[in-house]
Amino acid sequence: MPVADIAQVRAALRRDVRADRRAFAGMLVLNALAALVALVGPAYLGRIVDAVTGPHPSVSAVDRDALVIVVFALAQIILSRWALLVGARFGERTSARIRERMVERALALPAFVVEHATTGDLVSRGTSDAGMVAATLRDAAPIVFVSAVQVLLIAGAVLVLNPLLGICALACLAGDVFVLRWYLRRSRPAFLEQSVAGAAITDVLESTASGARTVEALGLQRRRIEAAETAFAASIKAQMRSLRLRLVLFPTVDASYVLPLAGILLIGGALYRQGGIPLGSVVASAVYMRQLIGPLDTILLWVQTLQNAAVSYARVEGLAAAPQAPAPTREVPRGDRVEAADVRFAYTAEHGDVLRGVNLVVQPGERLAIVGASGAGKSTLGRLLAGIDRPSQGSVTVGGVPIADLPPERLRRQVVLVTQEHHVFNDTLRGNLTLAKPTATDDEVLAALAAVDAGWIDALPEGLDTTVAGNGHRLDGAQAQQVALARVVLADPHTVILDEATALLDPATARKAEQALAAVLEGRTVIAIAHRLQTAHDADRVAVMDAGSVTELGTHEELVALGGIYASLWRSWHGD
Repeated sequence: MPVADIAQVRAALRRDVRADRRAFAGMLVLNALAALVALVGPAYLGRIVDAVTGPHPSVSAVDRDALVIVVFALAQIILSRWALLVGARFGERTSARIRERMVERALALPAFVVEHATTGDLVSRGTSDAGMVAATLRDAAPIVFVSAVQVLLIAGAVLVLNPLLGICALACLAGDVFVLRWYLRRSRPAFLEQSVAGAAITDVLESTASGARTVEALGLQRRRIEAAETAFAASIKAQMRSLRLRLVLFPTVDASYVLPLAGILLIGGALYRQGGIPLGSVVASAVYMRQLIGPLDTILLWVQTLQNAAVSYARVEGLAAAPQAPAPTREVPRGDRVEAADVRFAYTAEHGDVLRGVNLVVQPGERLAIVGASGAGKSTLGRLLAGIDRPSQGSVTVGGVPIADLPPERLRRQVVLVTQEHHVFNDTLRGNLTLAKPTATDDEVLAALAAVDAGWIDALPEGLDTTVAGNGHRLDGAQAQQVALARVVLADPHTVILDEATALLDPATARKAEQALAAVLEGRTVIAIAHRLQTAHDADRVAVMDAGSVTELGTHEELVALGGIYASLWRSWHGD
């Protein structure tokens, strides 16, 4: 999956700031006022020192200046807290927009992009990366901005108070600028490498957990452990690279904090002894520089978080550069005839074509079975016929319109693909089923469940209102598959593509579900991709695939009489 460059991240950040410009402006003003108010204390402290050490000490003057310091300290607290509140609200709203944009972009990605991206990559972008950006905008960004404003104003105050002392102090901090630039140039690639390594760990753990039964059955434990160790080693290497950068930055910065204060005290003390500067100015300058250490330290402590957030922002914004599906067509299909013409398809250029010159016409109301050995391209053809993938060459149309170009709402009414892979959302049973038809009544939902022989609904504690995932009632594989089939009934499409749709049901239940669907789908086009040749026997025609091509096409009786691949499969099915 692509990653946005620095220019794209800055452009996205500018858009997010403009979207809530009033809150951002308020944060700027309040932070500036808080920083300005904070400058009053050291200046009046210098006046107190001069008043005490002067020829005519005045208690009333000291009390008056001390009261001013207290008042402005309280004002600084109020303004700072107010600024943090406004900044936090700005951060929350902005992070919400980023999360929503992330979800919208992920949902808009073509299916082939999502399926060929690693699970860990997408999951980490939507969770840890989006969370990092949100937390930074909510917490780090206001704090760092406050500190940056304080640094600028304090540095300006020192220069105004005594230019010589100011120049001396700021010159001592010049080394920090060079070290920070050195760090920033190298840290972004390091943190990006760290994020990629973290995504790889997520992918290894998720794939191992989801395929635990396969790992156990095939004895792949050692191999999966080695894959996890490789991912962990890459992550440790990436983290050590960023750690080495911090080991240069932070000790250098810590050492440099002492130099400006020492320079002011040495040079200021010498000037005071010569009568060139009041003692209060030296004290005020020293206090200012002591104040400067706080915001500088805050910025440097948060710089790692900001770099991590910048990398996360780049990964989240990178979805905008992922391949996008063309805009849906407004053309309306002229009929329900499905046709594949000279179709070629490859998942990747390196692995070559999976489909090679497929030509197939499915008439409205026809029942077509697609059979073939594993890897022949049956499921791939089914995905193209359902509009999920686009052919590399040739065309796949319904009613003369490319299926993949249809808008989602029309595509669902035209073609529905049901596979052995299914998903039950953390929602009520009603919510899971009305995804296919939001306007469906309870009677329609119950009728759809009855059509697939899902009698287990009567045992649910709250009927259609029962939560069927998450912490609710868990459906087993057969029940979840029946939910998927009931969605087909509710969607009421013209064409249904069944890719091993009843594979997870036991034979008796599967046969009942197929019989129920046969009655419901009467008069509709049905394309069944099946390993059970009984399905092919009941179909109007059978298409046999071999090495990505349709090699035989005809009725069951015709293909058995032909004596080719299908006849061989049929004999094997019956044990001959």
